Amino acid sequence: MRPRRLRQSPVMRAMVAEHEVAPRQLVLPVFVAEGASEPRPISSMPGVVQHTLDTLRRTAAEAAEAGLAGVMIFGVPEHQDAEGSGALAEDGILNVALRAVRAEVGDDLLVMSDVCLDEFTDHGHCGLLGADGTVDNDATVDVYARMAVMHAGCGAHVVAPSGMMDGQVSALRTALDLAGHVDTVVMAYAAKYASAFYGPFREAVASSLTGDRKTYQQDPANAREALREVRLDVEQGADLVMVKPALGYLDIINETARTVDVPVAAYNVSGEYAMVEAAAERGWIDRDRAIAETLLSIRRAGADVILSYWALEYAQKLGRR
Repeated sequence: MRPRRLRQSPVMRAMVAEHEVAPRQLVLPVFVAEGASEPRPISSMPGVVQHTLDTLRRTAAEAAEAGLAGVMIFGVPEHQDAEGSGALAEDGILNVALRAVRAEVGDDLLVMSDVCLDEFTDHGHCGLLGADGTVDNDATVDVYARMAVMHAGCGAHVVAPSGMMDGQVSALRTALDLAGHVDTVVMAYAAKYASAFYGPFREAVASSLTGDRKTYQQDPANAREALREVRLDVEQGADLVMVKPALGYLDIINETARTVDVPVAAYNVSGEYAMVEAAAERGWIDRDRAIAETLLSIRRAGADVILSYWALEYAQKLGRR
């Protein structure tokens, strides 16, 4: 047997390739800033910006044209407070953006919403704080459910609770169904780890977090616990489950894909993006090949859907090579 025979030409390699990354499997995370008159570059994420409503609409249209699955929208409000009140404001930036993007793309692109409070709170945590300064799980879940219903009413095809609160999926599914949004999809951040690789994202959403989120996000040391969380979310009605981050947790993606019978998403997070961009800027790696290999590794691990800041570029250029 001479395995190298099947590697001798691009056509031969393409014929026997076991995995591929197609635009239809990619979701572009996007940030939109309240009151912005022009896009604001994010210094730790070269090429990524906080959009205006106009540039967000244009980007969504480009994503639809490129054949992406969707855009995941994160709102960046001008003002934050302890209750994250901007999250429930009808004219809050995230709700306004969801309506604008849905009007722009209709059903040609999935409009996805982040259901969380960290962008809206002045303490930077993903939920409401109790008198003792810790996150109040149940009060937070109640807000998430209200947010999800609002997002669905604004046109979101998919709502994605990302705070890792106990019972969040069940609460969203129940609230959506009671409000008549029975077809709105819930994509659960089922295994979201307390990771160092979120650093650039904190800049992107102007997070004011001090301390950490280790009491409600997953411990990087644990795998069984993550799979238990995944199974619970599926039992509660999640239509898709997500693992975040991706590269340091390819084993969790693989185990999740083997464990559940719903599609599995993975979030190629800001720190993973920034590492490649920084190394490429210094000439240490081939940027395009590193991007393609990164996305392919996540697919090979078992992800059906990948959220990545490279999604649009890959679909427009790199995926055609």
